Amino acid sequence: MSLERLSASFRLDRTRSAASQVYEFLRELIVTLALEPGATLSRTQVAECLDLSPMPVRDALSRLEKEGLVEIFPQHLTRVRAIDLDSARQMHVLRLSVELEIVHGLATSPDPAVAKALQAALTKQRACLAAGDLGGFILFDQEFHKTMYGAAQLLGVWDMIRSASGNLDRLRRLHVPINGKAKSVLEEHAGIARAISEGDAAGAQAWVRRHLSGTLAELDNLRERYPDFMLPMSDFTDRATA
Repeated sequence: MSLERLSASFRLDRTRSAASQVYEFLRELIVTLALEPGATLSRTQVAECLDLSPMPVRDALSRLEKEGLVEIFPQHLTRVRAIDLDSARQMHVLRLSVELEIVHGLATSPDPAVAKALQAALTKQRACLAAGDLGGFILFDQEFHKTMYGAAQLLGVWDMIRSASGNLDRLRRLHVPINGKAKSVLEEHAGIARAISEGDAAGAQAWVRRHLSGTLAELDNLRERYPDFMLPMSDFTDRATA
């Protein structure tokens, strides 16, 4: 889909920074794969499509470059970067470490309100899967996890992880539609929620390990299906073992 068509949904809020809104808009397009790896982004074209000056677009692209989501070639073009598997792996390790601690704490002191909120997110996910709404399914996947971070009073950590998870999110976006992954996500979320409500800390941690490890375990399959979406294996191997 062209940037012109994608930009039709952009609405500038004059009370907020234009650069921040352009960043959020472009990042969402990249993370959801509406803009695939290799897609080019002309600063001038983006500014024209969004009816803005080039300055906020330049600032937004600079932020995306720091996150490893685009490559900027000065005086030439900006291109959506291929998925960095090393970045995805590092964010997986971070999320796993944090969420193991979170579910242990939540299960140690079960709260009916937390259990209810987790079930609500799970119900919404089931409805999205039944309707074939992948975007909604992923949105409520994030709501499920955010609920746990909020219950643990770690929303600041959630925001930090989300802002650095662009490559992992793109990898998961490729994985969710295949090999029954969405159904597995529902099963794993149900297991996490059940273990927390029953005060089973070890069980909750076991479900989290299973849940968060699924996508990286499918790397070979994903690379075979989407070879142009990821950095070459030699780059990944060299940096991961350095």
